[in-house]
Amino acid sequence: MSTARVALLCTLLLPALAAAQRVTVPVDVGVGPAAYMFFGPVFDDQPIHTGVKLSVEAVLDKDWLKKNQRAIPTRYRKYAKSVDEVRISPSIFIPDSFIISPKLKNTGMYGVTWKPLGLGLPLSSGPVRFSVGGGLLLTYAYLYSDTLANTHFLRPGAELGVDLELQFSKNFLISLGWESALYVPQALGSLGLPDRVRDGIFHVGQAYLQLHVRFPYTTHL
Repeated sequence: MSTARVALLCTLLLPALAAAQRVTVPVDVGVGPAAYMFFGPVFDDQPIHTGVKLSVEAVLDKDWLKKNQRAIPTRYRKYAKSVDEVRISPSIFIPDSFIISPKLKNTGMYGVTWKPLGLGLPLSSGPVRFSVGGGLLLTYAYLYSDTLANTHFLRPGAELGVDLELQFSKNFLISLGWESALYVPQALGSLGLPDRVRDGIFHVGQAYLQLHVRFPYTTHL
């Protein structure tokens, strides 16, 4: 299925479902450790910071879409028939990840990232699912250090990533992934722009491992 058709389904079909009937959907909750690389002076001081990756999604697979056609407006059913799976995040206010990295030597960091808009494109389906995706981000993190200027990092950004999901049973999955995020550059010690991009925070890499549990939940989509 093309990216354009995925976008069309997400922007047209899913808002229409918000006024639809009450239905039971599988909800996927994933959580696990993450490693962050703040490239630039922070990386030079300490390459790896730690945290937690979180995801909460309603998973509408082909069987669900087939069994619940009445919940889908008639004009969108042809699009629903052409997809293998649609995933919906129930709220833009659910964090995407937390930075929890106590100071072990020189530098510590705490923060949170939200992903108010994201789009994924699966390249394979079945027990082994490989997908690529991207989205818009908003991150706040407080960096405190003996060697770097203490910084309140607050920036919007955009990310691209890959995700490999392994399904061991209907209700238990494991995923591995990498995301690379580019932010509006920020100087250390202030909220302004750095004199040179490489002297500030502008690129953050994230590697993660998540354990997923799925369970039925009755709601209005």
